[in-house]
Amino acid sequence: MRGYTGKLLEVDLSSGKIRDITLQEEMLRQFIGGRGLATKILWDKLGDRWEDIDPLGPENVLLILSGPLTGYFPGGRICLSGKSPQSCGVVGSTIGGEFGIELKCSGYDGIIITGVAERPSYLFITNNHVDIKDASNIRGMNGRKTLEYLMKVGVEELKKLNARFGEIRPPAILYIGPAGERKSRMAAVMSKWSHAAGYGGYGAVMGSKNLKAILVKGFDPLPEVFDMKSVMTLREQILKIHYRRDDWRRWGTAYLLYECTKRLSSAPIKNWQEEWCDEARIGITHFEKRWIKRYWADFGCPLACMKVSKVGDLEKEIITSDGPDYELQAYLGSNLGVFEADAIIRLSSLVDDLGFCGIQVGNLLGFITELFEQGIITKEDLGMEIKWGDVKAYEELLRKIAQREGIGDILAEGTYRAAKKISKIKGMDLLQYAVTVKGIAVGAHGIRSGLDYVSEIGYALSTQGGDHGSTARLPPSLTEIELFSDSAVFCVFLSMEVPENLLWDFFYAVTGWDVSPEEWSNILARRILHMQRAMLLLGGPDVFWDPRIHDNNPRKFYEPLPSGPYQGKKVDEGSFNSARKKYYQEIGWDELGIPSTDELKKLGLEDVDERLRIVRRRIAESQ
Repeated sequence: MRGYTGKLLEVDLSSGKIRDITLQEEMLRQFIGGRGLATKILWDKLGDRWEDIDPLGPENVLLILSGPLTGYFPGGRICLSGKSPQSCGVVGSTIGGEFGIELKCSGYDGIIITGVAERPSYLFITNNHVDIKDASNIRGMNGRKTLEYLMKVGVEELKKLNARFGEIRPPAILYIGPAGERKSRMAAVMSKWSHAAGYGGYGAVMGSKNLKAILVKGFDPLPEVFDMKSVMTLREQILKIHYRRDDWRRWGTAYLLYECTKRLSSAPIKNWQEEWCDEARIGITHFEKRWIKRYWADFGCPLACMKVSKVGDLEKEIITSDGPDYELQAYLGSNLGVFEADAIIRLSSLVDDLGFCGIQVGNLLGFITELFEQGIITKEDLGMEIKWGDVKAYEELLRKIAQREGIGDILAEGTYRAAKKISKIKGMDLLQYAVTVKGIAVGAHGIRSGLDYVSEIGYALSTQGGDHGSTARLPPSLTEIELFSDSAVFCVFLSMEVPENLLWDFFYAVTGWDVSPEEWSNILARRILHMQRAMLLLGGPDVFWDPRIHDNNPRKFYEPLPSGPYQGKKVDEGSFNSARKKYYQEIGWDELGIPSTDELKKLGLEDVDERLRIVRRRIAESQ
């Protein structure tokens, strides 16, 4: 097998047992790696009782997986997965950085983590050395302090084990903040302080396993490839394409906030009550002049789209953050009525330090502020007052949520579950204010104007809920490049503007497997998507998604835009229903949105079809 090490590391935190698992070529040929392989592993381990598995219980499995292109294709990432505490399905959540490359250079394609550690712990991995270490002294630490400590002790440990190497760069680190330790469903798995795998809520899964961090440092080369000469030639062609993308290198995604509010009418403003504004204070120049590091690239990335921002001075508190990127700008900025660059940077910095997903927690803050504005939530309920643009109040509430203090205990469950709980308390349906799909807050790309890239069915029919990085489109083949990048595990931004034939030529040069776009689209991708769909519909134990109800957009997207050049535009329900029906047919799902028996048999997924009888019976009984 080329491009793979051929083995996984399995760690049982309950027993302390550590073992290697050999990967079979046929499984990798069918599921590739990353998100695809995670789906297969989770089905094999938990599929026969999926609906009974508590995502935050000891039976859930946490997966950290690279893919065959990790380390070779520009843009290094790693994929995290497991049963999602947000959707109760499977989400492939990727994060940038060197972790995947260091892991492969340590001899592993991925890590399977089971059980629960007796005390706060972290994993230390370097080549053939794997250890479970005590993390009691860093429990409760924020992101910055956690990284400072682990980088220091990591280097010290590596020097003891590998003295002959002399000076050693710090290991790659995945970790959680206080939000993850307290099992907030909005908790992200963090890296480099401001990198986050937020979708899915896997920071909460790490917290449920009493696992504070994972450190890895590899000293071996990457696995051999099938045709190194072609890999180098193709890589050079791909790099040249990206070197021409100067706007991304200069601004990353940070220029999009003004673009999406002013031109596209597609950004969240005050919990999606609006999607348009002409607010110059959120223009790119106001962020650009606060950057102290303009070009920040992860391993092998020619785009360098990340930035480092600073506000404050030496005589006062200094706040640093990433760009922030567009998603955080929007959800912690315009979504909260915050239109000052300094304030958005402050909130982004705190969110990263506490270990939240900026999209999920920003969505939740907007939801609560609108409820407060409507008089549904009161000062007595919240323990404080809150209003649009009140940065200090948002900072206070973020800390309450991270600590599960007062109403923060309910809010830590995320927007969907908080809406359900508060609805019960208030005796009214509050889901109309929740902009989520299947338990997951949607990305910061509205669909009412029809100008942003997410289609009217994009969130509603995604196998990953509100994930803006894995949306449904017609024809279905348009969505599958995102699944490919999540499975081969490289940054999807690096697939943009690259001709499809170059992607598959690169895959062949690394693996030696001649996979055509047609085989990927009609067989391999379908197999992964159907399995993800099956586990999403099986759901449980606290939520079950009925496609007749939940294969839909948030209610706000059916309300007309109140202002701007696209005032009055909204998602047309008739058009949406027609597109949904067509997508069901083209992807291979029946009229209820369940993968069809014929389709599953064709792909060798008879066991999946058998388990889906539960879903069909559940729907029939509810009619």
